[in-house]
Amino acid sequence: MTETAPGVKLHESWRAPLADEFASPYMAALRQFLVAEKAAGKHIYPKGGEWFRALDLTPLDTVRVVILGQDPYHGEGQAHGLCFSVRPGVRPPPSLVNIYKELHSDLGIARPGHGFLEHWAEQGVLLLNSVLTVQMGLAASHKDKGWERFTDAVIRLVAAKEEPVVFLLWGSYAQKKAAFIPSVEKGGRHLVLKAAHPSPLSAHNGFLGCRHFSKANAFLEARGMKPIDWALPAIG
Repeated sequence: MTETAPGVKLHESWRAPLADEFASPYMAALRQFLVAEKAAGKHIYPKGGEWFRALDLTPLDTVRVVILGQDPYHGEGQAHGLCFSVRPGVRPPPSLVNIYKELHSDLGIARPGHGFLEHWAEQGVLLLNSVLTVQMGLAASHKDKGWERFTDAVIRLVAAKEEPVVFLLWGSYAQKKAAFIPSVEKGGRHLVLKAAHPSPLSAHNGFLGCRHFSKANAFLEARGMKPIDWALPAIG
């Protein structure tokens, strides 16, 4: 897969454990699909070098929290490889605005003036979409092409970690990944928190008021781990 996009970056902590996935027939088929889409003149987001940005910024051994999205933003200049995040200077989309509302309600953190979430990723928050690419202007256009199988493998690697991890699963799509996570509820070591998706269509059905950010930090601190600094620093 990595040869699909020259310059693609993937942290070494993921490369070896995922080697079998990259060498598998489904990934070869996915690569062929993406090459054909580009050859047909279709615009794909994010750019190839950022398909694995979440895995590059957050090494496997540093993962403490997982936030799972669906597929990348499909508007121009938005997606850059981290779920819910947009580049500096890009207006935060409605789902991210609702995430900021919950942060303020839960932890008193004022809404930042941008939507760039790399500060979270650098602290061990894996901001992973289930599908890592999308065609411009067409949501879910790369669904069921193979990415879901790959990100299942990523989640399984995180779930196999000895250290406790918090999984924030927002919406039914993300919650399907809970099936293979050894959660505290099942006698395991990881905390799985579920809520509605932060989209304006569903946020009032259980996302707003879920207090997942404070619950995640309380879980980490109770196990002697450093909490996440959810406050985003100002940019430029």
